[in-house]
Amino acid sequence: MRALTCRHFDALDRLSVEEWSTPRPGAGELAISVEAAAINYADLLMVQGRYQVRPRLPFIPGTEITGTVTSVGKGVWRHKPGDRVMAWCGQGGLATVCVTSQHRVMPLPPDMDYEQGASLFVCSGTALYGIKTRGRLRGGETLLVLGAAGGVGLAAIQVGKMLGARVIAAASSPSRLALCREAGADETLDYTAQDLRESVAEMTAGWGVDVVLDPLGGPYTESALRVMAAGGRMLIVGFASGSIPSVPLNLALLGNRTILGISWGDFVRSNRRADRANHRLLMRWFSGGGIRAIIGERHTLDGASAAMVRMAARQTMGKIVILPLRSGPCP
Repeated sequence: MRALTCRHFDALDRLSVEEWSTPRPGAGELAISVEAAAINYADLLMVQGRYQVRPRLPFIPGTEITGTVTSVGKGVWRHKPGDRVMAWCGQGGLATVCVTSQHRVMPLPPDMDYEQGASLFVCSGTALYGIKTRGRLRGGETLLVLGAAGGVGLAAIQVGKMLGARVIAAASSPSRLALCREAGADETLDYTAQDLRESVAEMTAGWGVDVVLDPLGGPYTESALRVMAAGGRMLIVGFASGSIPSVPLNLALLGNRTILGISWGDFVRSNRRADRANHRLLMRWFSGGGIRAIIGERHTLDGASAAMVRMAARQTMGKIVILPLRSGPCP
């Protein structure tokens, strides 16, 4: 099989497409012919050696895929060869074949194509777990999304709207804000050109926002914390800006604000039943037209390394989809 291969940590531009022996599923595992795979921020961290899990070199990155089951190992009862599936595989997804545990695999709904399936699993799951389960967002409240033109940000806008919230999307350019409005944001602000605190205060008549979803970190975290209403909840998803902020904790004390860490992966591993309930809700929303993945780029495996470099430099918007079985140009 062909696979994107990492042989050196902290070297996104040195990833190469190589031939590997096709893996066979062991007990409780299944093999998937990968039709589509999405690149997530966790993939960048893993390749850079900065993720919570440090794989043994060489390894194949790729956490999120869709495809067709080709074979199953002993004890697999949920799926059979020929099934269309979506999977959160952890690693190994940026390849023509991926072997993963049956517990990480779910059926791909008949009305969902491979690209949408590969793009919804991680970002929408993270957004729903953060906003609904941890953030307890209620209808009529206001949600502020930072880094709103990224995969998690765009998913958060849609999840917030489905939960009945007013959504303010913050991003760094007019084109990114246009994408946020396409996703359903009620209001937008460019935090590179507008003062975040003043803009949010004006938009909320001085009241502030009830929930903040922050996948960025850096200087915007403190500003967002300062514009939270009394009883507000801040959801820390990641640090795509490259900087982990240090904030004055008296800002949480004032107004009874709460700062919450959001690790969807830990949630999935520790509470599969609740995660599957969230997943079923997302699939219902998709079937009803309420959510969809906004795909910004499509590439073959040969284009995956360059796409990761651009994503790390925050030069991409929406989801990046890799089509491992395609050899010609991508649309």
